[in-house]
Amino acid sequence: MTAEAIELVRQHLDRVSVPGAIDQSRRLELRGRIAQLLKARNAVLVAHYYTDPEIQSLAEETGGCVSDSLEMARFGKEHSATTLVVAGVRFMGETAKILSPEKRVLMPTIEATCSLDIGCPEDQFSAFCDQHPERTVVVYANTSAAVKARADWVVTSSIAVDLIDFLDKRGEKILWAPDQHLGLYVQQKTGADVLCWQGACIVHEEFKARALLDLKKVYPDAAVLVHPESPEAVVAIADVVGSTSQLIRAAAELPNKTMIVATDRGIFYKMQQAAKDKVLIEAPTAGSGGTCRSCAHCPWMAMNGLENLCHVLEDESGAGQEIFVDTETARKAMIPLQRMLDFGRSVKS
Repeated sequence: MTAEAIELVRQHLDRVSVPGAIDQSRRLELRGRIAQLLKARNAVLVAHYYTDPEIQSLAEETGGCVSDSLEMARFGKEHSATTLVVAGVRFMGETAKILSPEKRVLMPTIEATCSLDIGCPEDQFSAFCDQHPERTVVVYANTSAAVKARADWVVTSSIAVDLIDFLDKRGEKILWAPDQHLGLYVQQKTGADVLCWQGACIVHEEFKARALLDLKKVYPDAAVLVHPESPEAVVAIADVVGSTSQLIRAAAELPNKTMIVATDRGIFYKMQQAAKDKVLIEAPTAGSGGTCRSCAHCPWMAMNGLENLCHVLEDESGAGQEIFVDTETARKAMIPLQRMLDFGRSVKS
């Protein structure tokens, strides 16, 4: 990331307020109350893989879903609920609102954001695009509604390689944003002409290749599962590189009994469900260059807790935690989002 982006991320991190621990009786009380309120408000809880296991299990138990950002929005669109409660970070709430403009979208905390989003301000990104008008603009789902509105395509990590390969074969040059590591990964896999915005995820950027190799010596039979937002040297060590859902599937399907996992530790809740007999180990974030800004868990995802989830449902006004996307921005952002949805269906068919 640029020095300016790093400073912006630092300022946001300084404002992070993670919910404190609660005792068992209060935890059970809150879970019961939230379940009642979801039913009373005709609401459904959709949670990201990286939220606390407490939130993920509650989403499952109340008829919601646990998934990646796009599937969260798609589930919400198809669900009969009139209110979507999005446990994740702000761009996920925005995507849900764009796909379901007629529904109310609430978040436990609207302050939860993402370093990729912070590091790609709409005005600067738009100016960057204007400097390269000959390029097709492809943005990762981890961006604001305004950045999506400036793009030709939106993409998720699960179809990134397929999409860039498709565009490359049409002779198109790519302007990619915001994750530079994922951009480099798709460029190397496809050979496409890819110009990258210099953004990064503070969780995945913390994984260290040397420390990972040392851990591999301790567990020589372990499979290394890596998200492509990780640095190139970490990706090079991987047995499997893939999106969150792809890594969960790999953990279940690989014959190895031990998995070293280089992505947010929130994934372990669903990964352990899928691979009950496997041993899961966090990839190291310590070592040379380590700052422990994230320590394998997104600080903004950690802001989603039972207390603020209950509060946003109790206050029918939304208490400032409702997501709005202006009509024109939503209209423009829906164009590249729909292209992605259509392309994703073609890849799966």
